[in-house]
Amino acid sequence: MSALIPPAIRPDPARLSFDLDRRLESVVSIRAQIPEDAFTAPMLGTQRQGSGVVIGERGLVLTIGYLVNEADQVWLTTTSGRVVQGHPLAYDFVTGFALVQAMGDLDCPVMPRGSADDAGVGSEIVIAAGGGIGSALRSRLIGKREFAGYWEYLLDEALFAMPAHPHWGGTAVIGPDGRLIGIGSLLVQVGRDEKHTDDSNMVVPVDLLEPILDDLVRHGAADRPPRPWLGVYAAETHGGVVVANLADGGPGEAAGLEQGDLLVEVNEVPIGDLADFYRQVWSLGEAGVEVPLTLLRENKSIGTVIQSADRAAFMRRPRLH
Repeated sequence: MSALIPPAIRPDPARLSFDLDRRLESVVSIRAQIPEDAFTAPMLGTQRQGSGVVIGERGLVLTIGYLVNEADQVWLTTTSGRVVQGHPLAYDFVTGFALVQAMGDLDCPVMPRGSADDAGVGSEIVIAAGGGIGSALRSRLIGKREFAGYWEYLLDEALFAMPAHPHWGGTAVIGPDGRLIGIGSLLVQVGRDEKHTDDSNMVVPVDLLEPILDDLVRHGAADRPPRPWLGVYAAETHGGVVVANLADGGPGEAAGLEQGDLLVEVNEVPIGDLADFYRQVWSLGEAGVEVPLTLLRENKSIGTVIQSADRAAFMRRPRLH
């Protein structure tokens, strides 16, 4: 990916306190092939492209998980044009991070990792996709706040940057001191006023990687009990938390939930917002626990129990080629 970013909004190396070219050499482009029968294929597609960051001397690459989840082929391309096959080593559903191990020599420098604490709101940052300076954006950190995603995902504190990178998935978010502070995840709308919104990037702070990195490298997963997964894609509305869709064959579908159901209570405790819904479900125990729900359908109150599951059990496991 080259020349994604107009020159006027690229970072100026002369104004930075670090060697930008060297940092950009640590960012690789990722291309992943996913089998058509994979669980995530209908929603995320079978051809996925994005970026990743070299964080280990032996070609260990950090990226965002949805790019490589269930992939059976992964290819990494460096700024010099070198193409190396990669193996999807780990995916952590809680943080959203994934690791890819290069199967050959990338000949890329390791990007030093910092902390989101190193960049305050208002700080100028660089968001870089694979491809060098033509794929680097001068941006600014506009907020740090909770983020709840419809796919049963919650960060206590995510980073938000604007302007947004147009190819955000797996981008390196580089702080003012030249160290990695996060990985680009999503494009989200930020309300400018009641009538206008602007694009921003949601960024997963690199701080969330440090406690689990060793587990991910050694075991392919973090050493924590899997959270109960419902297979419910939920959304916040003025009326409350609503079922927007259901994962095919997931626990929610098996329990009879329907699109449009209003989720009212978990275990007889009223549901606040989407984040509260997730926290209540996860507080009941680990994957496999029964989740009692009260919902409203066509103005009728309905009680049901969902037999939760481990999300990972529904996914294809990577095979080493």
